[in-house]
Amino acid sequence: MTTIAVLLAAVAAFGNAFGAHLQHGAVHATISDRKLGVRSQLRLVGNSRWLLGLICLGGGTVLHALSLGLAPLTVVQPLGVLALPLTVLLRSRESGIGLDRLPRSSVLAALAITAGVSAFVFLAVRSATPTAVSPQAAGTAIELVTVAVLTIGLIGLLTSGSMRCIAYASGCAVAYGLVSLLLRAVSQQVTSGQLADIELWLLLGMGVSVLIGGWLLQHAYASGPPDLVVACLTVIDPLVAVGLGIGLLGEADAVGPWTAVAEGVCAAVACAGVFALARYHPDNRGSGAHTVAPNGSDRRVTSVDSS
Repeated sequence: MTTIAVLLAAVAAFGNAFGAHLQHGAVHATISDRKLGVRSQLRLVGNSRWLLGLICLGGGTVLHALSLGLAPLTVVQPLGVLALPLTVLLRSRESGIGLDRLPRSSVLAALAITAGVSAFVFLAVRSATPTAVSPQAAGTAIELVTVAVLTIGLIGLLTSGSMRCIAYASGCAVAYGLVSLLLRAVSQQVTSGQLADIELWLLLGMGVSVLIGGWLLQHAYASGPPDLVVACLTVIDPLVAVGLGIGLLGEADAVGPWTAVAEGVCAAVACAGVFALARYHPDNRGSGAHTVAPNGSDRRVTSVDSS
């Protein structure tokens, strides 16, 4: 069952990558002032590219939910990192920049993120123990995530540039990490045939988390490049989910001390890769303003002093 879950999670990651790519282009084709107001968000609903991205993200979510019902949270969640290299490929293809012309620092950062999370998955597969999600654990997770999202959202409001992008994307990732835990709770009840026992407040919690996470995600798209957004999602989301799985569900009770240290190192490498990508990404280096190309991709135009 774990093998099937891994395959489903991998396909879901590709769906998320295509969805992020499409929605990021739609956001930048809709706005021109780098601000995503209410009217701009309403216009996105009528954008076919944004809707297609939403379908891809929805399909990825469904497959991810199925995988969560078949394997431990600490195994399934980190597999979302597969979306990062695909997003980098899509980004370079649309912007007309070949892979051989990408800055080495950005490539190394993406590799560090992918390697760190992949190694974490390898260690988690060998040591994670499937556990049930109790109502008490789900309630505690909702309380913790609510505080975290409010704090991170405030940071996003008070910052700008790549830091705002990281803050909004991280807030979205934290919310989605909660969704994964609640999805696992519901999936366990569905796969065991206990449909009548599904708690409505779990479904409500998932719905609210998805809406808040989606709102933060669109603002992250408006504040930075898609690969930086996906990098935050693929690192913060699994770390939050794994932290909830370890702290509230006891999925790592059988993990040895050396394995725990190795997992911590892998997580640190992945997080360092995110901040390196934010610092050295081509869209965040140098001065200049962003413009929106006809195909919806944003590009940087460097201003020249004529004086």
